Amino acid sequence: MNLSGWRGLAGIFKNEAPKSPWGSGGGGSGNGGGSGNGGGPRNPWSFPPDGKRPRPGATSLDELLKRARGGGGGLPGIPSGSRLWMLVIGGLLLIWVLYTSIHPIGPRERGVVTTLGSYSATLTPGVRLTLPAPLQLVDVVDVANIRTENFPPSGENLMLTGDQNIVDLAYSVRWDISSAVDYKFQIARPEDTVRATAESAMRQIVATTTLNEAIGQGRSRIEGQVQATMQQILDQYHSGIRIQGVAIQKAAAPQAVDEDFKQVTAAQQEAQANKNNANAYAQQVLAQAQGEAAEFDKIYEQYKLAPEVTRRRMYYETMEQVLSRTNKTIVEAPGVTPYLPLPAVRGGGGTPPADATLRPQAQAGAPR
Repeated sequence: MNLSGWRGLAGIFKNEAPKSPWGSGGGGSGNGGGSGNGGGPRNPWSFPPDGKRPRPGATSLDELLKRARGGGGGLPGIPSGSRLWMLVIGGLLLIWVLYTSIHPIGPRERGVVTTLGSYSATLTPGVRLTLPAPLQLVDVVDVANIRTENFPPSGENLMLTGDQNIVDLAYSVRWDISSAVDYKFQIARPEDTVRATAESAMRQIVATTTLNEAIGQGRSRIEGQVQATMQQILDQYHSGIRIQGVAIQKAAAPQAVDEDFKQVTAAQQEAQANKNNANAYAQQVLAQAQGEAAEFDKIYEQYKLAPEVTRRRMYYETMEQVLSRTNKTIVEAPGVTPYLPLPAVRGGGGTPPADATLRPQAQAGAPR
């Protein structure tokens, strides 16, 4: 502690013995004038004995501030002048060193360290120490964050398919960082690189795909091929980017031809339905023919065992099937002239019986 400062402070607050405002109470003239030599009280509005009026407002606090500004050795225990400035600068430097040398790295992060502008190390999760800036700089990169790029940002995204049609595609790409060092130093604008790579890969794959595949069952195949193509291109760039997935959100015909395309799609679906019905009918007829062929094979086996019986049975069955669907007229005896109700037989009138048996009549003059 600075003893001289304490002494100065003590001298400021040092006071004389208390005395009356009318004088010291010592010897005086005793009159009301208060000459200063008498023992009576001194007039407070008269000049002091030495002939000088004290300066108004001067207090011990003013004297203390005056000493603190350099007039009396500074505040007690606090350096002054250049020494004080050196301590302030030293404290600021210490704070700067601690702030730029201690780096907390989160579990999802990596710290890329550059020494005088050149890559030197990668910091893993935890509290890590480096040289203060600008000797070493640390760039913290979030490697676990899944970033998403949507295509297109707005409007249509028209692409030409392999069968010379146009399809409107909307899709998204998810990606993260596999190498923080390559991500920081190999490519200048990573987001723009991912977008350009996605556009190129998608147009390349769609150009080898038909429109029906793009808007139908071929979506999953397109997504997988686009992801593989993007990853191959980015690995060639050493970008440090890993593609997590590609998702097609919309695949449709352009709005200008959407109605016509719907009609074409409906016609194609109808044609496919007719084709399916025809195939089903063909399968039914084929199965029936196969069944009849199997039945004929069985009859042929029986025919080889008894040809005459089998032939007669087949004749009866065939005639039964034929005659069951026609009107029949049976004449019992030959050589007679029967009466035939031709209109009824032809269906012109009445309801003839299903089987009409006409018996012969006697000729004219014949006995009954």
